Amino acid sequence: MKPFLRWIFISPAEARLRAGWRLALQFLFMVIIAILIGIPAGWAAFAVGLDTNGLLFGQTVQLIIVTASVFLAVRWLDRRPIAAIGLALDRRAGVDLLAGIVIAFFMMGLIYVLMTALGWATLDSFAWQVEEPLFVLTNLFYIFVVFVFVGWSEELLSRGYHLQTLASGLNLFWGVLLSSAVFGLLHLGNPHATWVSAVGIFLAGLFLAYGYLATRQLWLPIGLHIGWNFFEGTVFGFPVSGLDIYRLMRITVHGPEWWTGGAFGPEAGLIVLPGLALGSALVFLYAKFVRSSQSS
Repeated sequence: MKPFLRWIFISPAEARLRAGWRLALQFLFMVIIAILIGIPAGWAAFAVGLDTNGLLFGQTVQLIIVTASVFLAVRWLDRRPIAAIGLALDRRAGVDLLAGIVIAFFMMGLIYVLMTALGWATLDSFAWQVEEPLFVLTNLFYIFVVFVFVGWSEELLSRGYHLQTLASGLNLFWGVLLSSAVFGLLHLGNPHATWVSAVGIFLAGLFLAYGYLATRQLWLPIGLHIGWNFFEGTVFGFPVSGLDIYRLMRITVHGPEWWTGGAFGPEAGLIVLPGLALGSALVFLYAKFVRSSQSS
């Protein structure tokens, strides 16, 4: 390869493509896999009468597309083992995952308590008061599986590939900042999304990036992401990034939209800030505890 072309395509510090080309090719992989898998899957599901508009179907297809494209990019373009992006399957993986879910419970619980105390959220009823227990449990399981798929796909893409690839090409600061900005922009297609909600999702992206940086593994941010969506929407009854999903607590949100986030959910309001502050403190304490346990 001629020196000029090599300079354009190959990183001077290591024998692999520059970060920008790797990001572009990973996106191309997603498009190709979506065409090869997503479209036939949609046709097959339609032919057998499955609900192709359902959350579970869409998230299953997305999981396959994102996982395949990222794994292919990591192995072929980055020339790294999959575990190197933060997916080490060790004893701590399950603990990190569970810790993330628990931390998210306290974050969303704080937001609910604040909204209620300020008169911005009113509890109308519980699901089990108006629905059969089996129906409630079935929907809980269904939506939890959906959010597991969402947490895995979005963290694998945003913190697993975007952040780390940008950091390798620029530096960690710009990797975190730009990957979080892309994370916010990707949610502009959600119902009721605005530029204000994109800023809120950007801040959530910074928080999730902190979860990765505190542990250098993806399991904590995956758990945080799963718990965020599940407790925000299914347990405490808020919209989840503009989506109105199955809720255990049926609430009515009042108050100024710039505080509550309105129909998009708390991510689009200032009420998300104390939740993020609490979550960051708990991630810090958890990471400190893990480090002290490993050194003792």
